[in-house]
Amino acid sequence: MRSLKGKTLFISGASRGIGKAIALRAARDGANVVVAAKTVEANPKLPGTIHSAAAEIEAAGGRALPLVVDVRDEAGIAEAAALAARTFGGIDIVVNNASAISLTDTPSTAMKRFDLMMSVNVRGTFAVTQACLPHLRRAANPHILVLSPPPSLDARWYAGHTAYTITKMGMSLCVLGWAAEFREAGIAANALWPRTVIDTAALAMLGGFIKPGHCRTPEIMADAAHAILTRPARECSGNFFMDDEVLRQEGVTDLSGYAVDPAGQLLPDLFVE
Repeated sequence: MRSLKGKTLFISGASRGIGKAIALRAARDGANVVVAAKTVEANPKLPGTIHSAAAEIEAAGGRALPLVVDVRDEAGIAEAAALAARTFGGIDIVVNNASAISLTDTPSTAMKRFDLMMSVNVRGTFAVTQACLPHLRRAANPHILVLSPPPSLDARWYAGHTAYTITKMGMSLCVLGWAAEFREAGIAANALWPRTVIDTAALAMLGGFIKPGHCRTPEIMADAAHAILTRPARECSGNFFMDDEVLRQEGVTDLSGYAVDPAGQLLPDLFVE
């Protein structure tokens, strides 16, 4: 059984949703998890804080370091990465999960929202990886994982929400570049994206037009991430993985347990055929 025991993961946006699910899966192995997110006080509309996530990680068997991190603040990221390395003796894995979304067309996208998505999705992913890079270079099996889709120039994925799509594709282009840039250093860079919509608290923030019964749970992404992050870094880089594809590579053929409603009709996520 491949394991993340003793590994240190720096996960942006780990206070809820997919980021927290990845953290909890690693915690069950006995990993150290840096919960790097902004939420300190609970929001009834969007539950989960860095402290509640840290408590769950500790209860699952891991060690947690909750840190208030805004991925738009490179100085704050650098401080968090340094503290994480001092606390746990290094950083082995970076998971760029933090993301901002607005599925709005061009006339409806306020420039403030455009700037937020660019700052969080593209710039934040770049800044977090940059800050953790010196520690990854010293790690035994270093991985960078970005939650972004396979890069595409298909216009249908841009129509209707050009701004958001540009930022998610920007995250994927970071993966493309890093896989080549860090190949000789033995640092893996991969992307992971869900085949279907995932049921998270953020789903409700989109207006509730997608019902949970048409979704899979975040655990499918967590299990897929675990499989990727426990592979040899020098042999697994530059991939744009889909969650179900990864699990089938691991011999998992029955994915019904990940469905919120086993009888429900699953909906494909954005950027997925």
